[in-house]
Amino acid sequence: MTGSGTFITFEGIDGAGKSTHLTALADGLRAQGREVLVTREPGGTPLAEGLRALFLQQEMDPLTEALLVFAGRRDHLARVILPALARGSAVLCDRFTDATFAYQGGGRGFDLAVLQQLEAWVQRPPGAVAAAPIQPDLTLWFDLPPAVAAARRAAARAADRLEREDSAFFERVRSGYALRAEQAPQRFVRIDADRPPEAVWAQVQQAVAARGWV
Repeated sequence: MTGSGTFITFEGIDGAGKSTHLTALADGLRAQGREVLVTREPGGTPLAEGLRALFLQQEMDPLTEALLVFAGRRDHLARVILPALARGSAVLCDRFTDATFAYQGGGRGFDLAVLQQLEAWVQRPPGAVAAAPIQPDLTLWFDLPPAVAAARRAAARAADRLEREDSAFFERVRSGYALRAEQAPQRFVRIDADRPPEAVWAQVQQAVAARGWV
């Protein structure tokens, strides 16, 4: 675990259902007496939420996108995530760095080496001269075909700037997630999100229970 707490991230393209199951897991952990922090990226602090609004509304190139989300991530880590983990909380975050590699790296085709360098700088523990970047203890990747996700989004809300991208973009995003999962199999669990909600929830429960957290 990270510090004395537990850091779990929920990843996947919009429409995969991750937010619903994040809320359900938070409720389940609280029912067991755990302190739970629910947060999101981009966002999680006033500064990062301001950057999120720019990110979702303004046109920009892939490097600018990456710099914005990593700037917000640094503030989020320093002000919210790390203090919560230090006091023993379970931190459940709707997206984290894997999303940047999937969307900017996979979807946009941006240089992965640049993203890796930003990851190393931004996720270095405060005050550490040389340390591995802070990563989640568990990442639940809600995977489903982009066409299914698009149909779900269309039925739920108006699309933001990224959600208006075409199906080829989201296929690349999906491949970006698959690459990250391949590179970090010890923390990634693929959730088959193209199933009924109760079957998806069962997969989430199994993944968390396998680590002894429920």
